[in-house]
Amino acid sequence: MARLVERDKQWETLNELLGSARRGRGRVAVISGPIAGGKTTLLEHFTEHAVSEGALVLEAAGSRAERYLPFGILRRVLDSAGPLEPGVHAEATALLDGVAAQIADAEDATGGVEAGMRVLPHVCAALLRIARDRTVVIAVDDVHHGDELSRAFLLCLARRVRQAGVLIVLTEAVRLLPAQLAFHAELQRQPHCTTIRLPLLSAAGTGRVLAGHFSTAAAQRVSAGCQETTGGNPLLVKALLEDGLTALGDSEPFQPLAPAEAFERAVLDCLHRGDPETLAIARGIAVLGDTCPPLVLSRITDVHVKTAELAVQDLNRCGILRGGAFREAATRAAVLAATPPGALSLLHQRAARLLHQEGAAALDIARHLLAARKPVTDWAVPVLQEASEYALVEGDPQLALRCGELAVDSCPEGPCRTALKSRLVSIVWRSSPVAAESHLRQLSREFCAGRLTDRDLLHAVTCLAWMGEARQAGEEIRRLQAAAEEARGAGLPFSYDPATLAAAQSWLSVVSPPVRDAFATTAFPHPARPGAPRTPAAPAGGTGAAPYDMPDDAHIPAVEAMQTALRGGQGEAAVAEATRVLQRYHLSDRTLTPLVLAVLALVYAGRLDLALTWIDRLLDECSARNAPTWQAALGVVRAEVALRQGDLPSAAAQARQAMSLISVQCWGVGIALPLAILIEAETQMGNLDEAMSLLDQPVPDTMLETQVGLHYLRARGRCHLATGRYHAAVRDFLTCGELMQAWGMDAVELAPWRLDAAEAWLAIGNVARARQYVEQQKQREPGPVGSRARGALLLALARTSGDLAYRIKRLTESVEALEQGEERLQLAVALGELGSAHRAAGDFNRARMLVRKAWHVAKSCGAQPLCLQFTPGQGDGEAVPAPPGRESEPAAGEAEALSEAEARVALLAARGHTNREIATKLYVTVSTVEQHLTRIYRKLKVKRRRDLPARLWDLSLPGTA
Repeated sequence: MARLVERDKQWETLNELLGSARRGRGRVAVISGPIAGGKTTLLEHFTEHAVSEGALVLEAAGSRAERYLPFGILRRVLDSAGPLEPGVHAEATALLDGVAAQIADAEDATGGVEAGMRVLPHVCAALLRIARDRTVVIAVDDVHHGDELSRAFLLCLARRVRQAGVLIVLTEAVRLLPAQLAFHAELQRQPHCTTIRLPLLSAAGTGRVLAGHFSTAAAQRVSAGCQETTGGNPLLVKALLEDGLTALGDSEPFQPLAPAEAFERAVLDCLHRGDPETLAIARGIAVLGDTCPPLVLSRITDVHVKTAELAVQDLNRCGILRGGAFREAATRAAVLAATPPGALSLLHQRAARLLHQEGAAALDIARHLLAARKPVTDWAVPVLQEASEYALVEGDPQLALRCGELAVDSCPEGPCRTALKSRLVSIVWRSSPVAAESHLRQLSREFCAGRLTDRDLLHAVTCLAWMGEARQAGEEIRRLQAAAEEARGAGLPFSYDPATLAAAQSWLSVVSPPVRDAFATTAFPHPARPGAPRTPAAPAGGTGAAPYDMPDDAHIPAVEAMQTALRGGQGEAAVAEATRVLQRYHLSDRTLTPLVLAVLALVYAGRLDLALTWIDRLLDECSARNAPTWQAALGVVRAEVALRQGDLPSAAAQARQAMSLISVQCWGVGIALPLAILIEAETQMGNLDEAMSLLDQPVPDTMLETQVGLHYLRARGRCHLATGRYHAAVRDFLTCGELMQAWGMDAVELAPWRLDAAEAWLAIGNVARARQYVEQQKQREPGPVGSRARGALLLALARTSGDLAYRIKRLTESVEALEQGEERLQLAVALGELGSAHRAAGDFNRARMLVRKAWHVAKSCGAQPLCLQFTPGQGDGEAVPAPPGRESEPAAGEAEALSEAEARVALLAARGHTNREIATKLYVTVSTVEQHLTRIYRKLKVKRRRDLPARLWDLSLPGTA
């Protein structure tokens, strides 16, 4: 009886009416309530009670499917009583059969009904004869679904039971159809008719239902959530409880009960108990997904607006809705899942068109178009395009992809479809270049057929180069250039702007230099710089505007910045050009690779600080976007900066992080860069087994035809050198040099292959060959070069010289040059070798100081092999004795004369930090650091940075960690 816990008042009323009937005073009770509000349950419990009290119960239930069968309810009432006297049953049945035959034969339906009405008093009289001896309870559930003649019988009987022992109990819906209202009104006119309203369960009532299965404390914990989910609908409460008991077993609930299968079935049961329009409106609300006016529901469900309004009221009454919207997401999901696919698709199509007509947001319209799962009409394609862009802004690339794919599938062949396909490649590329490969194949065919726009052509060429198909793209560009030249000679328009083809040629020549061979016989004008005036032939159907006048075209200036950086001796010009690119173009699908190239130009120009600033800014910009390919490409450049700064652990970690964002296949030929960084970092940190395992990783065959492939080739040579495979190292370094010379980018900033080869020849013991390569490098750098390149060259000159004084001089110059830059690992090597040279010259005090400083710098870089080499008892540090009387000299004594600010600068300088790094750590300008160093040298009576006491390292001051 737990389900009747809040039905006490109604139960008492029914009992009173039953008592009245037992005393010979007949009554009529009409129980009304919302859909699935417990009317049937209350009626069942009451009839069981009436039977136990000795009453004769005659039961029937209305059915929507049988509402047109004459006497349907009446026949079930007669058939439901086993103890009914055979004579009475036979008499009543014979009367009904006769009328049914007349109705079937009657041409006029009205005449058949009139015949039925004439026999009803006789049937009522037969039933009333039974009530003389015992109380009779006639219980009819869902009387509003009964046929007209059965309702007429109930009215006829109701008028005659006032002085008989008969109780008529009926249940009906709150909202009645016009045909049912007359019956209801006539019934309510009877003075012995009582209406019983059945509300939904209150929160307390829901809690008492739950308390029948859980402890009191547990029921109180979950009752509020249960009431919120079900609205107090008894059927839904029972279903939610069933789901909870299934999930919990014998456990007590500590979290709100979660809707599952039973709840979903109960929701659908509620909807199917109502009118068909109620189910249709529920589906419409589920499709729209929010509170919506009846007029909107009427338009998408094809239901009259008044009917829609009434259906919403019914759903609110029964607890399915609250304020016109579903109470629970599971309710909406259940309705959508149970809707036939065809009907659901039609609803979504209607909703999309309606929202479009009302000027709704593109994303809202697109979600309905996608849910319809059918090609869209012309008006919807631009909406899908707009929605795709908004989805990217909101960080939902999957939604953007689905919008783009539907737009492409719905668009006929032509320029619009080609443009959509190009955009689709960009969207997929953000998450997975490999996944975009199938779309790229189709785009390549459009590219070859001359159907892309100028801007899309450059993007397609970039994607093809990434995937290792630069040669094929180059050959196609050459063919298009030849065709354009012929068209220009004939005075005919051509599909591509000549400047666009020249831009594609330059781009391919930089990212994959061997492609230049495809253009060797093609004389074509150099592409115009952005904003420069030009007068080429306009493409067919176009306006003649140069693609470089467009704000998102960064390819050509990025190429020029890279070429300038690799030209040697033009670092400042390269920095200026790269900075202009980075300042002018924002990060987008089409500018990603040009911006990466611009940052690499800063790296090759030796401005690691500026490159770090820009790469961090770009990473911050794309962090809010769900674009792992962008983050991977930018992250690997960040790792290259860390490697060149000598931060080996950070370089390895960032390279691994970049590789983890997308699969190895997605990297294409670009996998060369993260692998090169990892191999070199692991080699320098002494993790040789890890470095060798990285060399075993398969790489694309065309990787060594790219500029970044040179990084991999050099890193492999460095690994061979560290593991004693000296001849293999020489082969890799010389191969690297041959490629760089053949490609016209023989720049030490890209890969100092001659110095690497010299180091390998020294390891083999061939000093003459080593000196030969060092001299070649020296002759190639007559002018000013960066501190990194100059420091490395001076170090190599010292290594290949047998003159100790010459070695010390060159090593001193190398240290001075490297201290001006950010190459900390190279600085550690130079400091160590300078210490070794001073030891050989007998200057043990200076040797000890330099080697200790080299150890600290190597330690800060994470270069374990160098640390071991500089540790006392091994390598250069082995023979460095401690100067007499200096072993216990306190470090603090050497800094007593310094102010606190000067001490901080001195400590960082002693640890090998550059002026720029010190300024960054202490939040001061580089000029301030230089002024402090001048005063420090004077107070400590030293001439240069390398003479600073190494014991300063042991001090600890705020801001010097």
